Amino acid sequence: MSEQEPRWLDEAEMTAWLALVGVVYRLPQALDRQLRAEAGISHAYYSMLATLSDAPERTLSMGDLARATGTSASRLSHAVGSLEERGWVRRRPCPTNRRIQYATLTDAGFAVLADLAPQHLAEVRRRVFDHLTPAQVAALADAAAAIGAGLADIGPAPGAAAAG
Repeated sequence: MSEQEPRWLDEAEMTAWLALVGVVYRLPQALDRQLRAEAGISHAYYSMLATLSDAPERTLSMGDLARATGTSASRLSHAVGSLEERGWVRRRPCPTNRRIQYATLTDAGFAVLADLAPQHLAEVRRRVFDHLTPAQVAALADAAAAIGAGLADIGPAPGAAAAG
């Protein structure tokens, strides 16, 4: 173990850190609350629908969907099962590799997403962007990209393909 003194956060860093932690904890709760009230789904499920809507033929392998949404394979399987029960997603095996399954956003799922998107994006705007100037939006994008680069070793950012 290193005997080197820890690099403690200075006052400005601690203020920024605590503000970021507060956002990281509370923003997902706010988005979940809105989506559960509107459609009975979490933000994670919404992200899965949105990610599939952007994919070619609205279809991704389960592995690609898990990576794109930052979801474990077991959590994704449960989520897709729930979305299948609603008729919003259809799962099918790969014809050439039995280990691969595909998830496809159905027309009904696409319609639900189209109905939800305006309210969800209004909530994102209300919770985030209505409080920022254009310069702060640019600074947020820069800061998030820099922080994301420091997390690159754990994989791509979830939802990179999905808006909101």
